[in-house]
Amino acid sequence: MSAEGSTTTTTARSAVEALPPKSREYGAIGTTSDEPRWGMAVDTERCIGCWSCAVICKSENDIPLGMWWNRILTEGEGLDQPTVDNGGDMTMGWVPLACQHCDDPPCEKVCPTGATYVGEGKLVMVDQDNCIGCRYCMAACPYGVRVFNWGDAEYAPPAGTGVVPPRPTGSVEKCTMCIHRLAEGVVPSCVWSCPAEARIFGDLDDPNSDIVAKIKARGGKQLLEDKGTHPKVFYLEPRRRRPL
Repeated sequence: MSAEGSTTTTTARSAVEALPPKSREYGAIGTTSDEPRWGMAVDTERCIGCWSCAVICKSENDIPLGMWWNRILTEGEGLDQPTVDNGGDMTMGWVPLACQHCDDPPCEKVCPTGATYVGEGKLVMVDQDNCIGCRYCMAACPYGVRVFNWGDAEYAPPAGTGVVPPRPTGSVEKCTMCIHRLAEGVVPSCVWSCPAEARIFGDLDDPNSDIVAKIKARGGKQLLEDKGTHPKVFYLEPRRRRPL
């Protein structure tokens, strides 16, 4: 990043180097197929709506104030309102929401410059240098998970303290499934940090992977299946409700 009269260089730091061996072992991806197709499953029975995943995502990826790559929605009609069943018990569920990394991404189809593309691990990525800020991709995404840098961003803590460099003004950004971590064999930060272990990450094309086993056992659902986008994020529905 440069400005007239001064030059400041932001260097991406390894997200894994600072981790102690036990933490690296805990977050290891493990064995995969020769050409992995990365995906994620969210166990909504275990999710407690704490926003830990969203906060660490924001910190690690240097996301400005007022923007989120990862959000936690409340299941039901009312925002942060419990559901009352016929017996009078109140229950509440949460739906973590980020880029679904679709196998048939509508955002890629409408991008006029090819800035949105399917990259390594079949993840949907954004080439910030080619993004012209037209926001067609935002309009095409049925999940509303992309955000736009409108102007001079504000950061807390200051910009440059994240692991990856901040994106330029006038460009679209979103969840990358922490591709910088995947390159070092470690799961995304939201998976690694979840205190309830509600997120499972792995290779959807490896029949022996934990994520495939969990999806089969629990009948994982995809959001807005009728849109035909074929998301690589699956939601494991609760087997029981937790009364409040």
